[in-house]
Amino acid sequence: MTVIELFQKLLKFKSVTPDDDGAFDFIAEYLGDTWECISVDMEGVKNRFYYKKFNENPQHLCFAGHIDVVPPGQGWDVDPFAADIIDGVITARGTQDMKSGDAAFLYACKHAVDFDGTLSILMTSDEEGEGTYGTIKMLEHLKEIDFIPQYAVVAEPTCEEIFGDAIKVGRRGSINGYITIKGKQGHAAYPEKCINPVHNFAHILPQIAGYNLDNGDEYFAPSKMVITDIRGGMEVTNVTPNELKLMFNVRNSTNTTRESVEEFIHEKLNGLEYDFRTTQGSFPFVTNKESKVVKAMEDSIQKVLGLKTKHSTHGGTSDARYFGSFGIEAIEFGVINDTIHSVGERTTVKEVEGLCKVYEDLIRNF
Repeated sequence: MTVIELFQKLLKFKSVTPDDDGAFDFIAEYLGDTWECISVDMEGVKNRFYYKKFNENPQHLCFAGHIDVVPPGQGWDVDPFAADIIDGVITARGTQDMKSGDAAFLYACKHAVDFDGTLSILMTSDEEGEGTYGTIKMLEHLKEIDFIPQYAVVAEPTCEEIFGDAIKVGRRGSINGYITIKGKQGHAAYPEKCINPVHNFAHILPQIAGYNLDNGDEYFAPSKMVITDIRGGMEVTNVTPNELKLMFNVRNSTNTTRESVEEFIHEKLNGLEYDFRTTQGSFPFVTNKESKVVKAMEDSIQKVLGLKTKHSTHGGTSDARYFGSFGIEAIEFGVINDTIHSVGERTTVKEVEGLCKVYEDLIRNF
């Protein structure tokens, strides 16, 4: 079975979160008896950790990914789970995000003749959903049994314009804020009898909307306050609102914390009556450019694709954040990401074959 045949097989599983649709049974059979498997299944989520010890060297490299995909939606020109090749292009749900990466590392790991240490593969069926019972639960289990990898390559699609042009060496965190400015409802004709939260907050909005909470650094752009929702009143013109509600999001670098965001908001809202809370869905991490896994991936991309790749931390969240929180030196590398989650998601045979070759070289020379 070629890597493209493997890729097509994975694409045909209708593995919409959190259903693997039998994909993990197939993967276990594909890898064969020389690979051990640890299963951690919780709340309808399946997690698998396949591993093979080549020798007793403690070095441990893990490839990671998710088998689940988002729903296909309507408007496809082809069957989103047929995975046919047309002019070197495969259009199907999960092609870029991220069964291309899954196929590439599964093929590369299965055919690895030698490795100085342990190779492993961590896969979940819940990355596109809440992720509560996904990768993090497997990592918690691996920590309990003292089997945490030193290095990880997450096969998310990372490239921007040309395959090989970017690897992710970190990810921003995500902080959500919820503010309620209190007021006193009244008649618009008698504003002196009201406490209008819109008026009281109006001069503050320009001070926080789009504000950079830090200056960024070589890895991260500045952490920006992004207002995502403002609403108040009853959609009438003669009644002032009783309260004004706002929501915001900060994709934060390692230079900004949830605590510093809260301090900033409290300072700006000083003198107003308000309720305020934050939540943090993910935490930022960065893998040092001198890390062995960063340098090895750079070398493999240069050797196989002839490109000098750049380091990136752009984009949303991924399961790489969980590896980072466990002290694992993690990076991400995969195909171009220009159609992820869209109708007509697609990638090319050439990219998937190239990705597999990069992974094979990485394993061979790590």
